[in-house]
Amino acid sequence: MSLFNDQFELIENILPYDGVTSYYGKVFSEEEANDYFQKLMTEIEWKSDEAIIFGKLIETKRKVAWYGNEPFSYTYSGRTKTALTWNKTLLEIKEKIESVSGESFNSCLLNLYHDGSEGMAYHSDGEKDLKENGAISSVSFGAERKFNFKHKTTKELVSLILENGSLLMMKDTTQKFWLHRLPTTTRIIKPRISLTFRTIDKSKN
Repeated sequence: MSLFNDQFELIENILPYDGVTSYYGKVFSEEEANDYFQKLMTEIEWKSDEAIIFGKLIETKRKVAWYGNEPFSYTYSGRTKTALTWNKTLLEIKEKIESVSGESFNSCLLNLYHDGSEGMAYHSDGEKDLKENGAISSVSFGAERKFNFKHKTTKELVSLILENGSLLMMKDTTQKFWLHRLPTTTRIIKPRISLTFRTIDKSKN
């Protein structure tokens, strides 16, 4: 099942069952998206991501950054990060995303993929620090990339193209029943930045 949103209209739910994931298409104009991409490339404190895999510390080519309302701790892949303070650009984007989605967020995990050789394997964002069944809004700037969902039990697949300046929002039981990934590809030679706005449950932090 593939979804392509040529009219940039809201798709209320791209998943057939067991979760709600909405695709809003381009919520930023091409000019706005390109401007934000350039600002994020230079203003964000990018660092190589780290993960503990089979007991070994692995450093990725992909760069990441973690920002929030407070110096929240966030643990995934066996590593803990402490949130940096929002900057003006991130707050502008956050305000727009909250206005469009009707949700509110207190943190953001950013990813910088330099080209199509960098991606993300199937996973779900079910870390204990996150609000249970809370919304996660993913904003894309830069190269268009394919994005896949796979049901944990039925293995049904759903895919779509994440456009420059677009918004994808996962909520309710999506993380419980579905995995998602950013597959690698040799066709993409330009970089992409994703901002995944989320809510840290302060009672767990």
